[in-house]
Amino acid sequence: MKIVYFTHSLASCWNHGNAHFLRGVLRDLVARGHDVVALEPEGSWSLANLTADHGDAGLTAWRTAYPDLSSAVFDPAGDVEALVDGADVVIMHEWNDPALVGRIGALRSGGAGFTLLFHDTHHRAVSDPEAIRVFDLSGYDAVLAFGETLAEVYRGWGWGDRVFVWHEAADLRLFHPPEVERAREGLIWIGNWGDDERSAELESFLFRPAQQAELALDIYGVRYPETARATLASYGARYHGWAPNARAPELFAAAMATVHVPRRFYTTILPGIPTIRVFEALACGIPLVSAPWRDSEGLFRGGRDYLIAADGAEMTRHLRALRNDPALRASLVASGLETIRARHSCTHRVDELLAILDRLGALAPIGSNP
Repeated sequence: MKIVYFTHSLASCWNHGNAHFLRGVLRDLVARGHDVVALEPEGSWSLANLTADHGDAGLTAWRTAYPDLSSAVFDPAGDVEALVDGADVVIMHEWNDPALVGRIGALRSGGAGFTLLFHDTHHRAVSDPEAIRVFDLSGYDAVLAFGETLAEVYRGWGWGDRVFVWHEAADLRLFHPPEVERAREGLIWIGNWGDDERSAELESFLFRPAQQAELALDIYGVRYPETARATLASYGARYHGWAPNARAPELFAAAMATVHVPRRFYTTILPGIPTIRVFEALACGIPLVSAPWRDSEGLFRGGRDYLIAADGAEMTRHLRALRNDPALRASLVASGLETIRARHSCTHRVDELLAILDRLGALAPIGSNP
């Protein structure tokens, strides 16, 4: 089966979390024998920022970790029909130009034989709905939403049973515990500052508790303004800037624990959607403590796969307990790994994708040869 995926960028994970999940999914599809084509538009802001900061060397980790994957750069205003020639399935990520989204949809409406899916992995459908509603999705067969609450938004827009929940997951070929354990110390947090969506929460649930628990804190990510860096410095946190996602397993392997601080939209109007770092951290076998977040879909076993802190004081208590109790750390690691391996790998998500395509009547039903 030939699958074409229009992404913002496969090569760059600079402030672009979809690349994490997409790499794992496409690699699994390739391993199953499918013909996979990843397309990214010229001038993508993620790749532009990455190369501006780090040059071509910023792509080394991605190339080393994923030698079986590549992407083709295309002109969104060019001949899009040629891009999908021979495709059985075309998937369009929501961070693409509306004109491109509409042109591919028009091909499908005009009789193109591929199954066409729209993939939404962001909160804009609720935080900035017009940014999504501007897309002409009339030619699309279905929507893939990365959580039930987001799927409910699309159902409200008339998609009915043509919207499917397709959660993110961890690529277990890359994200796994280290083969040889070494000394671990302190906390690690890998995440971007963003647009002040969680600045107060980071201070309450990460910076201050780490300081109070007397744990060193290492932070990796982008888009930290000077004010944010000053805040980090005031708490004694060490800011390292951007780290390629392919290096996250080795970074997790050096730390005693990590923390989940969801963006505000995922604690209020889109509950039930964790950041992909939760999947990746648990897959790497690092204990995790979460700020308040309602797992409305039962993806994990709260209190067993990770600890939950209702406020900053409880976060501090949890971090102290993890520092002092190796058995607690071991229990969380074992439970988290069990859940990820049973339910939340990219292999599971590919199984789900093929089941969705089968339901939609795509050309390669489950059980057939690719």
